Formats: sequence, C-alpha cells, structure tokens
Amino acid sequence: MHATSRIVTSSQLAPHPRLAEIVARHLREPYRREPSAAGRAAFATVVDRLAASNGSFILDAGCGTGLGTFALARAFPDALVIGVDKSAARLATAQRVVCDAPANTLLLRCDLVDFWQLAAAAQLRCRAQFVLYPNPWPKPEHVMRRWHAHPVLPALLELGGTITLRTNWRVHADEFAQALRQAGWSAQCETFSPGAPLTAFERKYAASGQALWRCVAAGVSEGTVSAGTVSAGTVSAGTVIAGDVGAGGVGAGKAVETPDSTGATPADA
Repeated sequence: MHATSRIVTSSQLAPHPRLAEIVARHLREPYRREPSAAGRAAFATVVDRLAASNGSFILDAGCGTGLGTFALARAFPDALVIGVDKSAARLATAQRVVCDAPANTLLLRCDLVDFWQLAAAAQLRCRAQFVLYPNPWPKPEHVMRRWHAHPVLPALLELGGTITLRTNWRVHADEFAQALRQAGWSAQCETFSPGAPLTAFERKYAASGQALWRCVAAGVSEGTVSAGTVSAGTVSAGTVIAGDVGAGGVGAGKAVETPDSTGATPADA
C-alpha cells in the first residue's frame, strides 16, 4: 500500500544551537506554572490507581485516539497503561464503539504539562513512557515547544521509566537524545522499520516511505523496557474504547472526559 504524507521541512538541519543552554536553565530553575483546575480534576480521578501500581504503569503521552495505548496494553499485559491526551475530539473516537479493549488500559483527557507536573508532585514513578510522534514544532523559534526543551522536562524525567520517542524528523530525535544525556540519562537513537505500525501516524509515514527515528533513554537507575518489538498486532485503526466514568472513578478500559485545560503545550501530532 502506498500513501502520501508531508515530510517535516525546516530551516533547522541540526540540533538547535541554544538547546544545551535551554535545557540547563530548565534543569536549574523550577517551573513555576500552576497546573490548571481541569488538570487537577482529571488527575484526581486516576492518581490512586497509578500510585497502587507501585511504579509499574506505562504512560502513552499524547495518545490521540488510543491506538498506540491499546497496542502497548496488549504488549505489556502485566502493566497498567494510561493514555493521556488533551483533545476531546481524539478521545471521543475512543468512545464511539464498544470493543474488546484491554482491561489494563486507561484513557485520560488532561493537558500533558498538567499531568507531568502533578505526577511529579505526587512522587509517582512509572515503568516506561512513550512519546509517539508528537508535534515536532520544526521552526527554530519554536524549539521550547518541543517536550525536551519545554520547562516541564524535569517533571517528565522525575516520573522516570524508560522513555521512548518516535518521530519522522531526525533532528527531533537527535535533540531529544542530547537533552536527556545532558540530564544524566543514557540515550540511543536509531532508524527503524515498524512491522505492524504502533499508531495511525506511524502507519501513514511508513506507507509514504518516510524514514522513522526512535530514541530510547533510561536514567542511571532505570531498567530498559524494549519497545522494538511492540506493534499494533491485532489492534486495528478502528479499535476504540467506549465507556463512562462511574461514581467509583475510572474503570479499566474507560475514557475520562474533563473540561478543556488551557496550558500552551506542544500539540499532539
């Protein structure tokens, strides 16, 4: 199958010349932004369950419609997998059709900056974080909108776990690795060819013949969760989760709806 999708174009052909300076400032100075009320309300619905996982939960950051979240849940059946996205439209797709959703899946509508800040404040720890095809913000002047150059970076790192970025822009992967190495993490970048694509974006980019890049990083004390063999498997693009949040909070395989949050964050591509 052949598909067409735009490649990332940018006047920036290598890691941003100010990246080291920006990362050093973020690691040195606390981020003083207060999480939004909507973010706090959303996080409150899942914090107890995440804490009870004793560091074994997996985060799909910017999960979109949840295709990757479901695939990760099937790949790691012993872990709670939570997909977080701020888009009501994307998460609504995960509520339209009842399906055989993995029981170890949660979908949460929440601004990612809020989530990372609140998770760090609650001293939560996770097994792995997946950042799959986020908006690369390719204009050089937008470098601080990329997660690795965003002021939330210390909170993201505090959550821990092996961190995997996938992108179709090599500069994005190289910058991500550089930033995490500067923070004391080990990080490796490589091109890869997905067997069965993990997300709809990965399927589209691969079908268009674009080069895909993967950066896997781990802290000094972290083990490594390999994502090299994770694929969508039997999870198709039409697979969704439907369900409501009951009085008891978030159930397995449920999508959580909360009011829109207003933090200015990288868009989830």
